[in-house]
Order: sequence, then C-alpha cells, then structure tokens
Amino acid sequence: MERRISWNGFDVSANLSLLFAELPYRERFAAAAAAGFTLVESWWPFAGPRPDDAEVEELVRLLADSQLQLTGLNFFAGDMPGGERGIACRPERQDELAASTDVLLRIAEATGCRSFNLLHGQLDPSGDLDAQHATAVEAYRRAATAVADLGGTVLVEPLARGLNGEYPLTTHTEVLALLDEAAAPNLVLLVDTFHLGMNGVDLPAAVEASAGRIGHVQLADVPDRSEPGTGQVPWDAVAEALHRIGFAGPVAAEYRPAAGTVDGLGWLTAA
Repeated sequence: MERRISWNGFDVSANLSLLFAELPYRERFAAAAAAGFTLVESWWPFAGPRPDDAEVEELVRLLADSQLQLTGLNFFAGDMPGGERGIACRPERQDELAASTDVLLRIAEATGCRSFNLLHGQLDPSGDLDAQHATAVEAYRRAATAVADLGGTVLVEPLARGLNGEYPLTTHTEVLALLDEAAAPNLVLLVDTFHLGMNGVDLPAAVEASAGRIGHVQLADVPDRSEPGTGQVPWDAVAEALHRIGFAGPVAAEYRPAAGTVDGLGWLTAA
C-alpha cells in the first residue's frame, strides 16, 4: 500500500520552497521522499523567467527520480528574495510573465501538475493604479486561458498586510471580487492560513463563505509561520470547515519549520 502523509483526512503536499530549506533546493526532493511525502509543490524554482532547457529538465528529472508528484507551481513572481510578490499587475513586465508561462506549460505537460499560483504583485503608488488593476485582471484571464487546455486552475492568493508592500489582495473577499471581475471559470481562491490569519480573518468562516471557489489550501500557523500547532490558528475548526464545504485537497505544508523540517513533522499522520 502506498504511504500517505495526511492531516485531518487531507493528503498533504510538501512545499519545497520552505520545507527542507536546510538543504540546497535540488536535494529537497529526495529528502521529501525520504520523509514519506509523495506530493510536493514549489514557488517558481528558477532565478529568472527564462530558465534554460537544462534547468527545466533537471526539475522534471528530480521529481521523477524521487517518485514525487508535483501538485502546485507558482508562475514567475519577480525577485522574491528581494521582496517582490508577483508581476501580474505591472504593465512593463508582461513579457516576463508570458515567457515564464511558456516554461510553466512545459513543466505542466511533463509532470501532470495542474494547479498554478499567480501572485498579483505590489502596486506602484507613483503609477496609474487603475491601469495596474486592469493589467492584473487581464493577466489572470490570460493565465487561466493558457492552462485551460490542460485542465489547469490558476490560484489567486491574498497576502499578509505589512509584510508584502503595496499588495492589494489581503482577504478572501478581495480575491473573490477579482475572480468575479475576471470571470474565468478556472480562476480560484488560494486559502493560506498564515496570510489570512495575520490579517485577522476568521479562518473557518472564510472557508465557509468561499465554498465552491477554493482551489487550494496552504497551512502555516500564526504569527510565526511555523508548523500547525505552534501558534494561534484553530486547526480543528479549519479542518471541519473544509470538510463541510466538500473540499477534497490536497493541502500544502507551506511553513518555516521552527526547529528543522523532519523534527517538526509530528503534526502529520503517516498511513
């Protein structure tokens, strides 16, 4: 029988951009498999929007060699270590987004990944805010169209205020309004318990209010963004709400381990 890593009945995918960060990125795949994970996800794994063929092929090979299924992948989001959180709203950077979309589609076709997170990006207060909003809406529509033939979905994520600059999506209601405006059936909400929790959102109520529109859930506690059980999130109530609305998962472990990845996996169930 295949080993399953789960939480409250939901299969769990390891986010390799945050878990196993004590290791170089390419070594995290084997480490995740050794820890019992069969599912993984990742932020954009390349330095820029146009990686060479060898980099793309290495990613696919690492997944295959470790017998891991890629369940989620971010679009290129700019300089994440430098503080950028997406470029979808920036008119002058749509060529970068288009280039990375071509790469993302190649990875999707090679791995079977069908869930893709497109970060909105911070607004430039000195620029035309209406134009940036319109650019973001159109970028989400284009992304949704790009992955539609694969049966893919595009995730729209609210982020924590005060930690991510002029990022305009901070609650589930703001994301749902954008989804209504973009009007693409495969645009869905990403519920990140850390970001919403840091913004004071009632997480179980937000889950219930977003029934039928949640495409993915990422788990991290508040306020330290460490593993579930280290902070203030009402985890049983969150899980119960997800079950009530019929969410089927998987969910992602997307947190910064408090004291090493493997030592912090006690909140999970292996079966």
